[in-house]
Amino acid sequence: LNDNPSHYKITLSGTVKSPKLNFDPPFLMLMPVPLDVKTETAINIIPQDYLRQSQIQVELPEVELEGGDGLYPFSVQFPEGQDIVLSSDGTNKELICHIGFRSSRPLSFLGSIFFIDEEEN
Repeated sequence: LNDNPSHYKITLSGTVKSPKLNFDPPFLMLMPVPLDVKTETAINIIPQDYLRQSQIQVELPEVELEGGDGLYPFSVQFPEGQDIVLSSDGTNKELICHIGFRSSRPLSFLGSIFFIDEEEN
């Protein structure tokens, strides 16, 4: 500097963290119940590395019955909302999710419920 043409080299390094969701418990098993009776349980969704607010959307599986009819026996509710919020200390607040199942027909099912943020993660 000061008319001295010295060369300075600056090296920057960093880590990119992708936002992700963790679940507690990591899998769900609902108890068998009589027909047309709802069974329900709560799970905690733990967002990590979200730098701005986002909202969780849910894709529920369709169960195909004999005869080709489709049934959506699962329901999902977020009693405190579906927004992922960044707190003042840089962490994300956990979300509570109630997952329910009800069917008027005998049904046993193994499948996935997808939780997706606004950027389709």
